[in-house]
Amino acid sequence: MKKITFLFLLSFQALFAQNYTEFLTGNATDVTTNHLSGIVLMGGNIDQREAMKWFLAQANGGDVLVLRASGADGYNNFMYSQLGVTINSVRTFVINNAAGALDPYVLEKVANAEAIWFAGGDQYDYVKYFKGNAMEDALNTFINTKKGVIGGISAGLAIMGSSYFSAEFGSIESAGALLNPYHPAIALGYNDFLKIPFMEDVITDSHFAQRNRQGRLSVFLARFAKDNNRRSFGIGCDEDTAITVDSDGKASVYGPGSAYFLQANCTTNFAPEVIVKFQPLTWNRGGEAMKVYKVSGTTAGTNYFDLSDWQTGNGGIWQNWAVNAGVLSMVAGTNPECEKLSTPDFENFTVEVYPNPVSDKIFLKSKSPVQSVKLYNVLGKQFSTTLSHDNTIDVSNLSSGLYILKLSSEASEQTFKILKK
Repeated sequence: MKKITFLFLLSFQALFAQNYTEFLTGNATDVTTNHLSGIVLMGGNIDQREAMKWFLAQANGGDVLVLRASGADGYNNFMYSQLGVTINSVRTFVINNAAGALDPYVLEKVANAEAIWFAGGDQYDYVKYFKGNAMEDALNTFINTKKGVIGGISAGLAIMGSSYFSAEFGSIESAGALLNPYHPAIALGYNDFLKIPFMEDVITDSHFAQRNRQGRLSVFLARFAKDNNRRSFGIGCDEDTAITVDSDGKASVYGPGSAYFLQANCTTNFAPEVIVKFQPLTWNRGGEAMKVYKVSGTTAGTNYFDLSDWQTGNGGIWQNWAVNAGVLSMVAGTNPECEKLSTPDFENFTVEVYPNPVSDKIFLKSKSPVQSVKLYNVLGKQFSTTLSHDNTIDVSNLSSGLYILKLSSEASEQTFKILKK
């Protein structure tokens, strides 16, 4: 009887241990540092060292947590001792199921980290283990309240957009997606998982040029535009290449490849012309359905694109992408030149808006009553907001980024760009 009980306990412990595996390199005692926020999107194959150094520097000597659903401790020594950036520790959790993701010890380490990295593998593992539960809450608290740096490579990159290709039913190549934009394998999630500043309405893709994924990301954007009736955005990243996004939305590109910043053209009629099941996609709009800024990487990350306005960049070229009957074309193009919203001329100025940038509250000083307040992000999404009795607008719950504030009185409407810190 004792032997049976002992074997049962061993089996129970083994089952429990299979929920996750932990690897620690460095100091087991947690530290608190003046860390910085940011995002790293790594395109796959080889980790881009300069971008990884940037990622570690954002932790400012703190603790790095690696989350993965396969593999082992491959990042531990690489991050801790091979990049020349001093950090307190690297801790890897290989998560085997949702129970592992929800273990209180694992959630505690997520909360204590200054930097979180998602390894490659299968992005659906991350979606099914982390989405819609306490791990999702812990990650979003880390990103938006603690404001730690977050990043990922390959499958880890694939979940960095607020919308995403989940790969729940396997992968899909560009040719199949273009011929049937509602192919069963095109499983998309829309703004229901990670909430990362500057990544709202964005879908990301890795191994971009090497695996000819331009067509499938175009289909993902077409689906988003159709399914949500909003302009869609995408970021593709080549192998051996990385994008770092700082707290102001500056997306710098490192490495030998390129990064691609896609957006549905900012016109009234932006949606695809033909997007139905079992028919090839047509998303043409005069050959300018999508405006794409292609940025070549450099060793020092000197070329960039600004995600706070999706119009400004350095070291890149604009392209027009369009799809006709399932065939993608990519030609030289121009800046989309979306409506440039600016502060009204001073002589007509009737409302003072301050501070800008803002952390918690926007204060208004107006010569006449403000009757309507509307707040949008740069992608056009409206946020619920009210003007309080003391002429303030609470924006403390908003993510960092650029917003458009529209104020209306009986006589006029005025528009302001507001930077939320």
